[in-house]
Amino acid sequence: MVFPFSFLENVHCCVSKEFSSASSATTVGTVTSRVTRNGDAVMEKDLLNHQDLAGDRGMVDDIFDETYREKEGPKPPMRYVWRNIILMSLLHLGAIFGLMLIPSAKIQTLAWAVLCFLVSALGITAGSHRLWSHRSYKATLPLRIFLTIANSVAFQNDIYEWVRDHRVHHKFSETDADPHNAMRGFFFSHIGWLLVRKHPDVIEKGQKLDLSDIKADKVVMFQRRYYKPSVVLLCFTLPTVVPWYFWDESIIISFFIPAILRYAIGLNATWLVNSAAHMFGNRPYDQHINPRENPLVSLGALGEGFHNYHHTFPYDYSTSEFGWRFNLTTAFIDLMCLLGLASDRKKVSKEVILARKMRTGDGSHKSG
Repeated sequence: MVFPFSFLENVHCCVSKEFSSASSATTVGTVTSRVTRNGDAVMEKDLLNHQDLAGDRGMVDDIFDETYREKEGPKPPMRYVWRNIILMSLLHLGAIFGLMLIPSAKIQTLAWAVLCFLVSALGITAGSHRLWSHRSYKATLPLRIFLTIANSVAFQNDIYEWVRDHRVHHKFSETDADPHNAMRGFFFSHIGWLLVRKHPDVIEKGQKLDLSDIKADKVVMFQRRYYKPSVVLLCFTLPTVVPWYFWDESIIISFFIPAILRYAIGLNATWLVNSAAHMFGNRPYDQHINPRENPLVSLGALGEGFHNYHHTFPYDYSTSEFGWRFNLTTAFIDLMCLLGLASDRKKVSKEVILARKMRTGDGSHKSG
């Protein structure tokens, strides 16, 4: 299945920089490969020209660190965060109640809930993830303000904290320093990591990241300063008040569907990228890493389920080689380019992608 406008997926509305193996001062390609051992896992990783990447994006902290070694000895005891356990339990009970209210809701309310979901999802996918975590494209001030507002609608930690945890996740993927290490099981990588204290290595490595680019963004730091009131207003109050005020929806339905149910669905759509997309699917780009290609996750997370590709090429703005297919976020970024609100999209060349498939992929691309 393809998005309705997929026939335009190869149209480029502004110049995208390509990373290829061609000899060019602005390209980054495969230099060589090697086999390294991280604990019991053998991983074959590309040696990327990190200096070129740093010069082009201003950061390399989303590139896997092969030098990290997990500490020997017993693991630290798991410490539950009971406040989070109670709040998440109540949230999901409220979401179930919201599901039961759907037959009683007005069509405008359901449409509003879908709109709130899409806006909040873009705040994560196009904002916290592709723009600020990976710097895979550039955004003007108006777009950054919109994505910051959308991020507060999503309520998945402020942008600064989201970026810090996500860069740690990429740099130390599937190790003790990974906040939602999928090697600890589906439940932990999905929601469990939010219900317990972080592993000491996650905190240690997070403190050592260079987040100067995020600290220099005044929009991001403004949101961090006023994050709690922005969440109360944008994640819960606004989604509730609009249907109640404008088309006389009941306050109960207005709260439990556009606010609570929509919020819970948005959280789980993001969490599935950390859990399902690290466990279920094929690995056509690198069979030596855990992340997988999962189209179902991509549908729910607006294009974030092409995870084997993303962890192989974290600097590609599309997180996929397939353009707009199952990838509404890429379509949104391309539209922003067309409107002059975004630019400098980073894209991996087809030659480099094919070479990587042939060298480290699981062979599934031949049948798919």
